[in-house]
Amino acid sequence: MKLTQLAQKPQLVRITLDDNETLDAYGEPLEFWIYDRQPLNQYVKLATAKPEDFGSIVHLINDMILDEDGNSVLAEDRILPTGIMTKVISKVVETLGK
Repeated sequence: MKLTQLAQKPQLVRITLDDNETLDAYGEPLEFWIYDRQPLNQYVKLATAKPEDFGSIVHLINDMILDEDGNSVLAEDRILPTGIMTKVISKVVETLGK
């Protein structure tokens, strides 16, 4: 097999937060998108980040959280509630780890 057969443009993947706590708080699942492939340098930074350096993890994840059109959800100084951001980080790490 040639590497050109494996090289593809990143595709948007929908991630849903549908745990009971989220459903109770918001009345419906929350959705966001990430690219299924990340640049290697970003992936390595995320994989090697230490738990005590949570700020750098958040910074990396912020750039990965997208809407269905691939636009940043957290642009223009927007932030998510802390509890949701924690769940988003967990889902992103879980998804990219597969």
